[in-house]
Amino acid sequence: MRFSREEKILMMLYSPGTRTGLKEELLKMRGELGNRERRLRSLTDSVLKKLDQITDSEFDELPLYPDFEPGEGGKDGNKI
Repeated sequence: MRFSREEKILMMLYSPGTRTGLKEELLKMRGELGNRERRLRSLTDSVLKKLDQITDSEFDELPLYPDFEPGEGGKDGNKI
């Protein structure tokens, strides 16, 4: 299953670490969206639909978080 960059960012922001936990958090957030937040609602619906199509194991393998080594610098050379 392929997730867009925007979908991955949304997942990263709301994921407690499990597929089912993420689904719960997204549903909770979606319930608080106003009528003017159509784009976020659509993005959330897309992620929820895709999460239903993958297994927990497949979710665990998704590269949602950067893998930084301690002390590794970014592009500007600053330590993280």
